[in-house]
Amino acid sequence: MRRVYMDHSATTPVDPEVAQLVMTYYTEKYGNPSSVHSFGQEAKEGLEKAREQVAALIGAQPSEITFTSGGTEADNMAIFGTAEAQKKKGKHIITSAVEHHAVLDSCGYLAKNGYDLTVIPVDEEGFVNPQDIEKAIRPDTILISIMHANNEVGTIQPIAEIGKIAKEKGVIFHVDAVQSLSKVPIDVKTMNIDLLTISSHKIYGPKGVGALYIRKGVRLLPRIHGGGQEKKRRSGTENLPGIVGFGKACELAGERMNAEIERLKVLRDKLLDGIVERIDYVKVNGPRGDKRLANNVNVSILYVEGESLLLSLDMMGIAASSGSACTSGSLDPSHVLLAMGLKHEVAHGSLRFSLGKQNTEEDIDYVLEQLPKIVERLRMMSPLYDKLLHDTAKAQ
Repeated sequence: MRRVYMDHSATTPVDPEVAQLVMTYYTEKYGNPSSVHSFGQEAKEGLEKAREQVAALIGAQPSEITFTSGGTEADNMAIFGTAEAQKKKGKHIITSAVEHHAVLDSCGYLAKNGYDLTVIPVDEEGFVNPQDIEKAIRPDTILISIMHANNEVGTIQPIAEIGKIAKEKGVIFHVDAVQSLSKVPIDVKTMNIDLLTISSHKIYGPKGVGALYIRKGVRLLPRIHGGGQEKKRRSGTENLPGIVGFGKACELAGERMNAEIERLKVLRDKLLDGIVERIDYVKVNGPRGDKRLANNVNVSILYVEGESLLLSLDMMGIAASSGSACTSGSLDPSHVLLAMGLKHEVAHGSLRFSLGKQNTEEDIDYVLEQLPKIVERLRMMSPLYDKLLHDTAKAQ
């Protein structure tokens, strides 16, 4: 049976070049970067090269990169670190209704502990309005946290415009760029970003490593204390194999990004158009064209439950998702789709395909061959669809 992996927004396979380099740092260059002997110096050299590679992909200086265990820790570091450092100025934070739970839950925790939180709504395509953010800013606003691209529906937010507003108002601006890294060009300077969260395993690097860009001059109190690694921002012996792998993945992403974006756009549009053409009662979630991630397809297939779709696709060797992988154990519909105005029953039928570098046109053809048959079979078991057919026949 053919196997097709279309869940790259959940995680990606490690690039062979990255895996080869990582193994070297497990078996040969295994020193502690904090040690003064030659083994430590060799490890330190690999650590700092990775810092340069990560910084280069986002237009930062190497000294502005702090390595973490992943995107979730980086989000927590940005939000809690800013809240602690800025609490004398104020305790007001602004975010959006479609953020990843690493941001929403962190902001929610602060809201329960003396901070004031404003959650900006989004339109039917998942966009925040920069003017809504500007209106929400108060003298005691200390942080704005808005994701670059949504992990579920692929909406790319107007980050440069929001960054300009934040800079003019003197408010720290944090951006979760876990999903956009390598899929959308990022320049933290021109976009006026103060804090940027990125993750390795979304760009063909190892799991368990990420980074937080901290613009020079931004004060951030540490969340982890100990040996003083990462300029005392994040103590603990660094995950050197993971970090070196992350650096290599960033280097490769920078070399391949533009060509890969264009290739993925063609596949994305073929899949999205094919689903809409071959299946009735389908709603496209998120925008079309360049305002959507090049690898993202998200649709709601009416009168079918999302989990049934996933299981049926998996039986045919196709890996996709329904909503965010981080909350896939929940029976609640996607908070992103609900924030975009979808009804519960429509949100429950959502399906996300996220493409990657190994996907081909043949993969798209296979999905478009299998998905309509799966939908037809599941709808035949749906009482809602049966009622629709009955009502339609009666009307005629």
